[in-house]
Amino acid sequence: MNSQRSFSSFLVAGVIALVAIAIAGFYWIFAKSPANLVTARSQPSAAIFVSKIAPVMASLLVNPDKLPTLEGEGELSGIKTSVLAKSGIDYRQDIQPWLGNEITLAVTNWDIDRDPENGQQPGYLMALGTTKPEKSREFVELLFSKRVLAGSNLATEAYKGVKLLYDDPPPAQGALAGALVGNDFVLFANDPKVLRDAINNVQAPDLNLTTSAQYQKATEQLPGGALAVAFLNLPTVAKWQGLELSAPSYDSEIISLALNPKGLLAETSFLGASAIVPPSPPLSQPVGALKYIPVSAGLAISGANLSNLGDSELAKLWRQATETIYGSGEDAIAKLAQPLLDLQKLWGINLPADIFSWVQGEYALALLPQKAQKTVSWVFAVEQSPEVIAGIANLDAIANAKGLSISPITLDQQKVSTWTKLTAASKPTNTKDQTALDVEAKVQGVHTTLGNYEIFTSDLETMKEILTSGEDSLINHRNFQDSIATIPQPNQGYVYLDWIKSQQFLERQLPILKLVEILGKPFFNNLRSLTVSTYNSDTEALKAGVFLQLQP
Repeated sequence: MNSQRSFSSFLVAGVIALVAIAIAGFYWIFAKSPANLVTARSQPSAAIFVSKIAPVMASLLVNPDKLPTLEGEGELSGIKTSVLAKSGIDYRQDIQPWLGNEITLAVTNWDIDRDPENGQQPGYLMALGTTKPEKSREFVELLFSKRVLAGSNLATEAYKGVKLLYDDPPPAQGALAGALVGNDFVLFANDPKVLRDAINNVQAPDLNLTTSAQYQKATEQLPGGALAVAFLNLPTVAKWQGLELSAPSYDSEIISLALNPKGLLAETSFLGASAIVPPSPPLSQPVGALKYIPVSAGLAISGANLSNLGDSELAKLWRQATETIYGSGEDAIAKLAQPLLDLQKLWGINLPADIFSWVQGEYALALLPQKAQKTVSWVFAVEQSPEVIAGIANLDAIANAKGLSISPITLDQQKVSTWTKLTAASKPTNTKDQTALDVEAKVQGVHTTLGNYEIFTSDLETMKEILTSGEDSLINHRNFQDSIATIPQPNQGYVYLDWIKSQQFLERQLPILKLVEILGKPFFNNLRSLTVSTYNSDTEALKAGVFLQLQP
């Protein structure tokens, strides 16, 4: 278990390095020399070493030394140093001379020996492309000679024409196995069995990932020139996590990272055994409801037709993803969408039944973090329809049943309706031993009609911001326009997160995010916004894009 845990840490460090290098450096380099980072392929060659049953594989398809700007800031050097800190290896002297254009990391098996009695011992594999086989061979031998000097026992083995080097027995600080395979790759693993399996996968092609129908179908979704790629075998990932999915809809996922002049576009495709139905009607332009979302919004979601949300492909994906990550959808909602749970509790409503069911046209929902009060205000704009009118009447009835007062008032020359809770409170008077009663009104919701939309807000201040903003709305804001310009059209709408405005709120909801920010400091220091959209063009996959807008 110690060896597994040690190499697990090494692999995690490698994954962090891969992602941090890929994300933090691409934007600046692309702006200065995009031709240097164009890849001739989008598929990792090292997939031939990875089994069909591997839970996950991730690859960087560009040499990290093509990111010189980061070197000047010390960030790339820091990443390399952190990964190699305990190995006694100098990156510039020992690795840089031979490292090629691919670094692939994989969890090859969730349990190497498949023996439940001794717990899970996942197999980890790292494949480094090499341009100079002799120098990389020297590196492997140097690495293991330094481990011997540190007290490890070295074992060598000839396996199907490949020389394997590994610790035998595994030292307390963790086992390592390595080999040069052919003239193309240096392999490292946490167990020699992982290396033997990798060699078998090459020599018996029907065993490796490239011959998997799932993988072949997934790679067809990759854009040209992707600089990093990850593939997930979703049912196997669930087994690795010790979970049994109730009704998995998707069997694989592929993710790619590509450059854009204003940031980085990550595209992901989820593939299943049955035809994929688009989650909502395709939209050729942003919905008009966004003109009622203030620029101060930290999170905005827009699209059309919420009435079929529960039966949509997105809902199926949500259920499978949350079961895999959290164990249940309820736990995920509690962590990620607490403001919506608070709203349901406050009003005594069920959002899907009492609101989403009558939203058949365009809509926009936004959260506005209020830093001073450490609270969140919200806005919900929905296109008018007979169903919306009936839905509002139903909300009024629910408000009445909860003891709320429905009061029309004039706000900035606009008639609005408020749901208000009235309470009597005593206050002292100038007369001795006497108190007076005062009525306190607490607004719990506001709505009005603007153009062809019904606008709901959490409070009067937010409604006033909308009424007085004029053309200064989110849809006209340059950052938002730059973010959605990268997303293909038609699409099913947008989820837009302004990182700068939402950071404190998200950290309160997800405390682990602070740790993630530390690990991905080069990325988070320069992140401006994140935009998500789905854009199905066929029935083969549920395709989504995440655009990461970075600071110039």
